[in-house]
Amino acid sequence: MTSTHGQLKIFSGRAHPALTEEICGSLGLAVGKLHAQNFSDGEIFCRIEENVRGCDVFLVQPTSQPVNENLVELLILLDAFRRSSASRVTAVIPYFAYSRQDKKDQPRVAITAKLVANLISGAGADRILTMDLHAGQIQGFFDIPTDHLFAAPVLLDAIRELEIPDLVIVSPDAGGVARARAIAKRLGVGIAIVDKRRTAPNQAEVMHVVGDVEGRDLLIIDDIIDTAGTLANTIEALKEKGVGRILAAGIHAVLSGPALERLERSSAEAVLVTNTTPLEEKLAACSKLKPLSVAPLLGEAIRRIHEDSSVSSLFV
Repeated sequence: MTSTHGQLKIFSGRAHPALTEEICGSLGLAVGKLHAQNFSDGEIFCRIEENVRGCDVFLVQPTSQPVNENLVELLILLDAFRRSSASRVTAVIPYFAYSRQDKKDQPRVAITAKLVANLISGAGADRILTMDLHAGQIQGFFDIPTDHLFAAPVLLDAIRELEIPDLVIVSPDAGGVARARAIAKRLGVGIAIVDKRRTAPNQAEVMHVVGDVEGRDLLIIDDIIDTAGTLANTIEALKEKGVGRILAAGIHAVLSGPALERLERSSAEAVLVTNTTPLEEKLAACSKLKPLSVAPLLGEAIRRIHEDSSVSSLFV
């Protein structure tokens, strides 16, 4: 594939090579060759091992765990591609870390989402391709073109395959209402909202449930499942309402700390998660996780960006 930006080449950092291989497979391309390693003191060294002069480069690197390691590797690789005279470099960041710190909500704190956006632009990215940002306004933190994808088509297909007859979509907090409403509308089902008060970072207390859930089968949808504290509390609060089956879905399966243990012992029947972050070890540790691939969606978006065609029409 060629365009005004030169030959299309897709490379992977060390954060999630399996996802990059899937993306390349969907496009019939080979993963580009590069080398990355850590020196004994922890410093990262990267070298591109093929010619990229005049090429349209896409670098796939979610900033998942270990977050800072993967972020710095992304920055170093972007700098390497810029210094190698690539025609255009697009940073493909399926999971954008630090997105939850997107405003100054208390005195003397940083807005790290904006800081990371500045670092990525300064390192040499000409364009950003990301998915389901924690807050839509983060797109405006970048001073370069940003394509914001949604995993909704992938989730919708998976939910329809479950064939749940009396389904209600549940938002675990007020911030996720728009996402839950959009999916409920596409499915033609009801919606409920859990009123949540956050008591400390990574800790939340469920207050009450807004909506008719008694005797209904529920699917809780969230963007990020981190420690799973919010999700576990939501599941238990809903269970007390005399509901039927409870399932959950998370777009970004961060799953840190006690998350896997919490999900395994929860009353949820299954938890749908996408592969914006690596899932192999998590799947082995929790039988309730059901993986969904966003690789075909990312691959199609990459093809459209390369050919200068519409990306937004993917979600019409």
